[in-house]
Amino acid sequence: MSTSLSAPGAAPGRPPIADVGPQALCAREPRVPAERLVAEMVPPPRFDSVRFDTYDPDPTQPSQTEAVTVLSGFAAGLGGAHASGAGKRRWFARAPKNTAPAGPRGVYLDGGYGVGKTHLLASLWHATPAEPALKAFGTFVELTNLVGALGFQQTVQTLGGHRLLCIDEFELDDPGDTVLVSSLLSRLVEQGVALAATSNTLPGKLGEGRFASADFLREIQGLSAHFRPLRIDGQDYRHRGLPEAPAPFSDEQVTKAAYATEGASLDDFPGLLEHLARVHPSRYGALTDGIAAVCLTDVGPVPDQSTALRLVVLADRLYDREIPVLASGVPFDRLFSEEMLNGGYRKKYFRAISRLTALARDAKPLVSQ
Repeated sequence: MSTSLSAPGAAPGRPPIADVGPQALCAREPRVPAERLVAEMVPPPRFDSVRFDTYDPDPTQPSQTEAVTVLSGFAAGLGGAHASGAGKRRWFARAPKNTAPAGPRGVYLDGGYGVGKTHLLASLWHATPAEPALKAFGTFVELTNLVGALGFQQTVQTLGGHRLLCIDEFELDDPGDTVLVSSLLSRLVEQGVALAATSNTLPGKLGEGRFASADFLREIQGLSAHFRPLRIDGQDYRHRGLPEAPAPFSDEQVTKAAYATEGASLDDFPGLLEHLARVHPSRYGALTDGIAAVCLTDVGPVPDQSTALRLVVLADRLYDREIPVLASGVPFDRLFSEEMLNGGYRKKYFRAISRLTALARDAKPLVSQ
């Protein structure tokens, strides 16, 4: 990724830099048209090549192997015609009053962060025997953003002919969004769309994983009969058998690496947090378009919950796109206060820490030894 070129007039001994200096995420204000939101409802780059046979079940956790078996069978069962009869042209035929098939038409993957739920969800998308245009994959946040961009009725029309809708990281935090998506899913199920969803729970919380399934099924009103909860136990695979996250680097090391890495961005962390408040979270993916590595100086604890939740979304988009993150300041496990980590959004914060730690490991080779 780095080059051996020096800047014009660079002093002898100055480290090599890329042909073009690092960009600044803070200087970007992306605009995302609605058609891009629809086109991007596919597994992100990190999960583009995953399949059931590339999932590595923990031999001490039989629920992981069971999940592969159940989901493989679920995908195979979606190989027939669309449940609503979409694609079959019936002249002068009256549509049936109830087009949805009997029995569960969806699966809900319930488990802690880092057990591979997104890998399994993306594998289900890939294994479902249908054209990509008839399958959709996105996070809960991306789905609500799609409704905001297209409107409710247009979203129903856009997704109603699909064979499968996969929703990663289903959220129960915002009652308004939960009811909105519940209504959308109800309409889609009526049209024969199969559903699959994931959500995070924390390991070590007695009963919390199973209670999350009940909360999920209760909150999405009228949909409980369409979902089969599937519990997946295990520890965070991103840290399974691996050393602790690398310690942060110095400002000088991060800056030097940013100039030496083609396509890198360079921002000070407080400034980036301020900039995220001015960019809608639905645009965070576009914010990182063309970025090969994110370099951050002066990383410190996040000051408030609104800022922390925006950072979680950015961390998800960086992880999805496999963009390494090189940072100076405090370690990523000190981004969120104890109050945040013990509060209602703790599952999001632990996921962000886990993912940023993985990206920090990916970034370590950017620093010359």
